[in-house]
Amino acid sequence: MTDTRDALAAVQAEIAKLRETYLSRLPEEFAELEALAAGLESDEKSREALESLHQRLHKLAGSGGTFGLAKLSKQARSLEQTAKQWLAGRLDSVGWSEFLGFSSGIANLASCLQETEVAEPATTDYLTGPAGPAYPGDAQVRIWLVEDDALLGNQLCRLLGQFGYEVTLFTRLADAETAAASGRPDVLIMDVVLSEEGLRTTECPDAWPVLRGLGCPLFFISANADFAARIAAARLGAQAFLEKPLDIPRVVDRLEMVFEGRKSTPFRVMIIDDDEILAKHYKIILMRAGMEVSILADPGRIIEEMTTFRPEMLLLDLNMPVYAGPELAAVIRQHDEWVGLPIVYLSAETDMDQQIEALSRGADDFMTKPISDAQLVASVRNRISRFRQVSDLIAKDSLTGLLKHALIKEELVIGLARAQRKGKPLCVAMLDIDHFKSVNDTHGHATGDQVIKAIAHLLRQRLRKSDCIGRYGGEEFAVILPDCDGPTALKILEDIRTRFAALRFRRDELEFACTLSAGVACSDDHDIAGGGSLLIVADEALYVAKRGGRDQVRLAPAAER
Repeated sequence: MTDTRDALAAVQAEIAKLRETYLSRLPEEFAELEALAAGLESDEKSREALESLHQRLHKLAGSGGTFGLAKLSKQARSLEQTAKQWLAGRLDSVGWSEFLGFSSGIANLASCLQETEVAEPATTDYLTGPAGPAYPGDAQVRIWLVEDDALLGNQLCRLLGQFGYEVTLFTRLADAETAAASGRPDVLIMDVVLSEEGLRTTECPDAWPVLRGLGCPLFFISANADFAARIAAARLGAQAFLEKPLDIPRVVDRLEMVFEGRKSTPFRVMIIDDDEILAKHYKIILMRAGMEVSILADPGRIIEEMTTFRPEMLLLDLNMPVYAGPELAAVIRQHDEWVGLPIVYLSAETDMDQQIEALSRGADDFMTKPISDAQLVASVRNRISRFRQVSDLIAKDSLTGLLKHALIKEELVIGLARAQRKGKPLCVAMLDIDHFKSVNDTHGHATGDQVIKAIAHLLRQRLRKSDCIGRYGGEEFAVILPDCDGPTALKILEDIRTRFAALRFRRDELEFACTLSAGVACSDDHDIAGGGSLLIVADEALYVAKRGGRDQVRLAPAAER
């Protein structure tokens, strides 16, 4: 709670500074608007001045409400609509009295500054964004397992523990309730009996409300998995319903879905808006919500900037001088790599016909200024989450959820270029499951798939969110470790090798284990022209490990220079 309050205080302090800057510039803005309005005549010569007035009133309509001046926003929007109506026809048809009324309305804008109340955020939930430790080994996911079958419960603890989870078993609800008085898990897994009224237990009827109050994700496991049971679980807020006998890799899959935010990289958002102060406001809010944000000051460089920043969403103002929003959206869609990029207009435009016309030029959605901070964060977060889900279906291997062969190679080229610019080392590791053919031959391909999924889970859990992991082919995997030197990479891969060897797999009553071999290459140790060269070096180190007896990790020696 302290961290959340500190984050909120920091956001409010930065926004307060922006608001002060915004307010300090308004008198000059009002004076310039009044001067433009005073020069209006019933003549086409005034069109340029009226267009400038329309543009500047449009910006005020969008920014006023954001900085707590709802009255200013409303008045500016009304004047903007009047200017827009006049621009659609001939100015010589506008009466002198109408121009006087318009000028009077602009002169009254300054009175809107008497409104000084700024609404406090109703919630701070939007400040919570994807986050995670440098290496996740020091932040295990804590699971509470409520299972009255001690033998089964201990087996589940062992199996989930092999995947890096910290599991505490409670064979009685009362024990879990007692523990809830002084702590809480990251996820609660319960073996339950369900009825239409909800959870049924005769042992400790008061424990269930306490456990629900933990506020953590809830998984139900049950031998009864009919529709009525699932509906009851949904009404109780369960995020997963798993049928016995449990498929442990599937349980791990669902756990990873729930905690994906801990491992995911920050959302990347690019803002293009000619209102500099408003763009900075959006940037502050989105960054405090855990996102990476770039403001593009020169739209003429949009493709170059996007290629470098690689945004996952574009927030685009509709009406801007020189380049209009729809024009920029159309240019972006001309490039194959940006065809699926979410583009959302963030504009004060309220005319539905104008919005529909703008959307037909390549954008996906329209948000009307002013927009609340919480709504902005929620809209951006949801849109990028969907974008990532669709991208994953295209880019990731269906069995493991890791990057496909071609994509991991592309990521290596990008990562290597970034490492060279930063002057930091980058390591590549190639991993291969030892004697995997015999696993398939002895236990079947379905069991072999479980082994492959197990190492994929282990890699995701033991590596950083900034690392890239790919299924290179069959039972072979590639890992990219940015900002990592050779000895560190060797230590990390040794930890993964040891943990994988400790896993136990079952087919019917037969239990078995597997091992892996790995080769590591570091960019500091080799003159490389591209990512392919470093992959070759890592692959050669892998085969040294294979020839050396397997179940080991080898670091490629530095090349002579």
